[in-house]
Amino acid sequence: MCGRYTLYETERLAETYSLDKNTQLDLLDNFNVAPGQYMPVIINDGKNNRLKKMRWGFIPHWARDPKIGYKLINAKMESVFDKPMWKQTVLTQRCLVPAHGFYEWQVIEDGKTKVPYFIYPKNTHIFSFAGLYSIWKDVEGVEIPSFTILTSEPNKEMMPIHNRMPVILTVEEAETWVNPGYNNQPDKIRQVLHPYPDNSLELYKVSSDVNSTRNNKRELIYSII
Repeated sequence: MCGRYTLYETERLAETYSLDKNTQLDLLDNFNVAPGQYMPVIINDGKNNRLKKMRWGFIPHWARDPKIGYKLINAKMESVFDKPMWKQTVLTQRCLVPAHGFYEWQVIEDGKTKVPYFIYPKNTHIFSFAGLYSIWKDVEGVEIPSFTILTSEPNKEMMPIHNRMPVILTVEEAETWVNPGYNNQPDKIRQVLHPYPDNSLELYKVSSDVNSTRNNKRELIYSII
């Protein structure tokens, strides 16, 4: 799964995603992004990439209570084309979730202790998770935009740590994923969904300070070794 990630040096987003020069970023570095927080995602309007802040935790349009989003922070890539929850959304409401890295917890032999790791792709700066989004409205018509991050089976590096990992897209795959020209072409967009290639991730143990969302500082991503 993916339950925490990082995004910093956000001034690079405009260049990375070819955003309009008038885009107002107004973003803070976040070294401990948690579900329920509003974070930038990238959508495409058919001509240009646009940045929009959305809440992490997908709220289906039919939901009665937005708290359901806390249960839908991830969606399995293997089932998004088939499950009623996702099969229409994946065809028309795809987004990119910018990140620098993510955290995952390895359960050690006693079955109780969890050791946090920081993980990121080698030779990249800001990269993209594959995401899906929704625009939910309350009874008064107030909108809450929200998103989920797709997950895959683990690659070789992730396998000892967890049985799932977020879907990380290359630059070319990100362009395909967010391109509305491929709406309703499941075979085309399905091709970009796969575990990240083996031997392409850096990962190391970090402090258990990351366990608390109250902690949000650069030191969280430093190795404890």
